[in-house]
Amino acid sequence: MADKVFPSSKPTATAAPGGSAAPTTTTTTTTTTTNGGTTKSHLINPTARLPYRPQPHNRRRNYRPRRNYCCCCCFWIILIMLVLALLVAITGTVLYVLYRPHRPSFTLASLRIHRLKLKTAADSSTSHLSTLFNLTLSSKNPNSHLSFSYDPFVISCVTSNGDVLIGNGTLPSFVSDGKEESTFRGVTVASSSDLDAETVNNLRPELKTGNGVSLKVEMDTKVTAKMGGLMSKKVGIRITCDGIKGVVPKGKLPAAANVSGAKCKVDLRIKIWKWTF
Repeated sequence: MADKVFPSSKPTATAAPGGSAAPTTTTTTTTTTTNGGTTKSHLINPTARLPYRPQPHNRRRNYRPRRNYCCCCCFWIILIMLVLALLVAITGTVLYVLYRPHRPSFTLASLRIHRLKLKTAADSSTSHLSTLFNLTLSSKNPNSHLSFSYDPFVISCVTSNGDVLIGNGTLPSFVSDGKEESTFRGVTVASSSDLDAETVNNLRPELKTGNGVSLKVEMDTKVTAKMGGLMSKKVGIRITCDGIKGVVPKGKLPAAANVSGAKCKVDLRIKIWKWTF
């Protein structure tokens, strides 16, 4: 049977250098005798503390995979968007090189003046202008895979210098397919209106000179461009034909205006898909 020896529980006072007793820490010794006669001694220090060992943070360890998963998703989404943008840019460049869109062109082939009369009252209180013109116009589409759809045109004939309105007319709507040229003959432009004194003063000198009247033809409408399954928005277009020299007809025969120096300018800004022309 094991014998246990317990020392006195009272601490032993040890004399200090100054003569006073200094308290000491008591260590309890436990002696255990086993059946084989072996004696084991255990030292127990009641004031000793176990070292602190921090435990791993389970939440942080579980959060890392979620954050890595979000980073991977963001990376692949950005990569896919960049690849798609690159494909769209390459496709647009290839289509532009193949199709290369151009603006339509217009030509004023002829202008005949049947009537151009300015009558003023004896007292010069009122003046009346009566005109009748006949035009031949042509439109050409230089594109192979692009078509234009035009609304009805509004035609105005004015003087180049003072912008005095000479006559108005219309042109029906039409569609111009690829490499197609359309010609319109017998387009009538006429006017019958009273003019004020300032307008008469600007117009009369040109009618009296032998050089003729400088005229300008303006055509306004809206157009839509279509290429395959792509279609643009309907936008406004203005065609201005300048450099026309008209003369006053003598007798009943019409007078042919000089249109050899006429140039038609197309004012159009149309956008279809990524192209603007």
